[in-house]
Amino acid sequence: MFAQSYGAVTFGLSGHIITVEVDISAHVPSFDIVGLPAAAVKESKERVRSAIRNSGYRFPVYKITVNLAPADLKKEGSGLDLPIAVGILAASGQLPEEALAGCLFLGELSLRGELRPVPGILSMVLAGKEAGFTKYFMAPDAAQEALLADGIEAYGPATLADLAEGLLGRAPLAPAERRDPLPAPEETDDLADVQGQLVAKRALEIAAAGAHNLLMTGPPGAGKTMLARRITTILPPMTDEEALEVTKIYSVAGLFKAERILRARPFRSPHHTISTAGLIGGGSIPRPGEVTLAHRGVLFLDELPEFPRSALEVLRQPLEDRVVHIARASASFTYPADFILIAAMNPCPCGYLGDPDRECTCTDGEIQRYRRKISGPLLDRIDLHVSVARPKYSELTASVRVESSAAVAARVAEARRLQRERLAPWRLHTNSEMSRRQMQETCPLDREGSALLRQVFESLRLSARSYDRIIKVARTIADLAGRASIAAEDVAEAVSFRNRISVK
Repeated sequence: MFAQSYGAVTFGLSGHIITVEVDISAHVPSFDIVGLPAAAVKESKERVRSAIRNSGYRFPVYKITVNLAPADLKKEGSGLDLPIAVGILAASGQLPEEALAGCLFLGELSLRGELRPVPGILSMVLAGKEAGFTKYFMAPDAAQEALLADGIEAYGPATLADLAEGLLGRAPLAPAERRDPLPAPEETDDLADVQGQLVAKRALEIAAAGAHNLLMTGPPGAGKTMLARRITTILPPMTDEEALEVTKIYSVAGLFKAERILRARPFRSPHHTISTAGLIGGGSIPRPGEVTLAHRGVLFLDELPEFPRSALEVLRQPLEDRVVHIARASASFTYPADFILIAAMNPCPCGYLGDPDRECTCTDGEIQRYRRKISGPLLDRIDLHVSVARPKYSELTASVRVESSAAVAARVAEARRLQRERLAPWRLHTNSEMSRRQMQETCPLDREGSALLRQVFESLRLSARSYDRIIKVARTIADLAGRASIAAEDVAEAVSFRNRISVK
């Protein structure tokens, strides 16, 4: 007796359709799963056995062989429980095999036969839609996520028994309907909440407009974290394509719990005790790390020198390439990692080096060791360096109207529009993505600007990367001002943000 059903797994961020072949023969009773199953898939034997019995169906007391094709792809997760159970019911004659045609089964089973959601439903459904499946069966809690893929018919039976009765036609299942999502919470953070800090706010605006990386240095309590958390209030909203991409990432990572596609740009702020694998991604079958969870958004690293140096050094490649390459024995994975890095640090271990009101208690050796935790190549990839001083009492109590996030966001959106139009031939979106070729064609400097940049390059002995990044930042400053060419004042302001800390 033979039957075939279909399930899916995620591999990287993509869904892969799995053909579940079930053969039942009259031999010594056994239950084997082949086709490179991982531990969670192997354990499905016990869940499936109990779920079928507790759902009121007969579990065959014969030799059962389940093959998961393609056999050379390692299967991870518990989402194959449901297609295995359905395949066994069909192979044993308890379900008609023709009822499984065009159906994709996605879900974990409890011992009582209840359906449970699994991560990556959206990626699996999109893969099934591309493969031509017409009906999708999963846990009720997962149906709303599946319906984010337009034009599909999703069903959310509560139990295996409900699913089987529906396939038999005894108790037809009704397709799930998309619920009206809860209203999005109102944004409470605003740049108007931050008194003073005009230079830091200007740096945030430039960073948001051109997707540039930013490092803020200042004493404790100066407002570095408050400023960083408000950058998402001035970033433009995600496009539909970006929103679907981010939603897929969070679905695969098991962090998607909403009923609507994610529209807010991610803001990830991992603790400084995070491991390299947690930051970049890892595992036997690597899961997305923080750099991927921050894709299309912001990665905020507070207390930058407190992060392990090994973790910080792995940021160099994604900051340059905007993707993460992770190689394992089973396969190689490429995850997107296009984010804005916002970092904050104290000037020294005690935090008061250069503070006019408090004396620094650190020795020269302690300061050097503290700063050496951040390598020169990593600092070279950060476009904007700004010092954030503690606000004065007069600034905190001033009644002067402060510019709101909405006003800044309007300028950022217009600058982004100019960049998209200018970089459209190369399918780029922001100035930070430009290579040398695009810079030569789209970043003309006037005579005074060119002379100033030459003087700065020779006097500061800048690297080629620093030269490129100054031009990119200057191009963004010119876009914010609506200038077609880069002026000397744009270059001067860009250079003023290159006063990086010493790591010697």
